[in-house]
Amino acid sequence: MKLARRQPARPLISLVPMIDVMLILLVFFMVTSTYLNLDMIPFVERRDEAPAPTATAGEDTATMLVRISADGRTYLRGRELDPDMLGRAVRERLTGNPLLSVVVLPSTRATTQQLVSTLETLTRAGATRVRLMRLEAAE
Repeated sequence: MKLARRQPARPLISLVPMIDVMLILLVFFMVTSTYLNLDMIPFVERRDEAPAPTATAGEDTATMLVRISADGRTYLRGRELDPDMLGRAVRERLTGNPLLSVVVLPSTRATTQQLVSTLETLTRAGATRVRLMRLEAAE
């Protein structure tokens, strides 16, 4: 007579319930998540609020171009400026020309925080006619 214990059968591990749970989680997160909208910072055209002032023949309606590099540095006429120097330069130009337009040209690799910091510096300096320019590659 042989007295050997019978080995219990191993339970099968099924992956189907785990796949079902993963699909349900995937659908849940897709439905409830928000996607990054790159046009989230709205710019209001000032001409909607009030008529644009017209310049007389003697007034200079120049435009100042401020570039933001990929590493966040700001440049005015090819010179690197820190935020204090940029603010002083804008204030000086505004005293001579209150109709000064400031155009900001950020690099495509510049962060949003760098752009917002530059816009804040320009606004604190008194610039009211600030525009944001975006260059797109030709297709």
